[in-house]
Amino acid sequence: MTPHALLQHFDTGEPWPGGPGASGCSDLASAYQAALAVRALRIARGEQARGFKIGFTNRTIWQRYQVFAPIWGTVWDTSLGPAGDTPAPIEMTALCQPRIEPEVVFGMRATPAPDADLDALFDALDWIAPGFELVQSHQPGWKFSAPDTVADAGLHARLRVGEHVPVRTLAANAAALDALLAATSLTLERDNAAVEQGLGANVLDSPLRALLHFLTELRQCPGAPDLQAGDVVTTGTWTDAWPVRAGERWTARFSAHLPSISVDFVQPGILRAHPQPDGLV
Repeated sequence: MTPHALLQHFDTGEPWPGGPGASGCSDLASAYQAALAVRALRIARGEQARGFKIGFTNRTIWQRYQVFAPIWGTVWDTSLGPAGDTPAPIEMTALCQPRIEPEVVFGMRATPAPDADLDALFDALDWIAPGFELVQSHQPGWKFSAPDTVADAGLHARLRVGEHVPVRTLAANAAALDALLAATSLTLERDNAAVEQGLGANVLDSPLRALLHFLTELRQCPGAPDLQAGDVVTTGTWTDAWPVRAGERWTARFSAHLPSISVDFVQPGILRAHPQPDGLV
């Protein structure tokens, strides 16, 4: 598929034709170049990149989706809602088989140093927050190849970020933050009923390690931009990805280290009838 075709499917929510391999990308290297070409098209039409998403960091779901290594994609001003205690609702429009993922999101204070290790990465962090990424697949039945997921915008659809917590109020150094996040747990709820438990260690042993893995991969990708001050990076789901429907409220209740986050899903047209804060998708 051409970059223009990939973008059209993203804009309309229409599924791709065919099964695994429909993107036409034979490997991850070609898929990232296709994704970067789509990124250029989106920037050219006025969208602003706000950071990145990391996917498939949770090893417990690799076998289920037949993707056995992390991927990454871009987060946009058009996909990122305003942050806060009560993130903006998500309108169920132009989405293809959407699913929800509870995650931890980092905010960058600075570009990490070259050849950054965990300590240098910690120095570049500003805040951490609970988050929900809404992911989607344009492949019928969520059946895809790993290159397909990269070409399909890294499966990114929307991102909602909860209350920002300054990193240094949680931990004094990288080792402490790494251990704290690995041991943090969450309960994922749909309409106040628990559906799954998650653990920070599911995410490449901790979200901080997932962020370091991503940074290494990003800097090895030809043509990819580096992390910048102000970027947000969501680090991968702590549970399986769960299908969502309009009318549902989803909540992630983290253990004492992080606040909880809830997000509502609404029918198309609801948000346009009731104006919301600037930045709402």
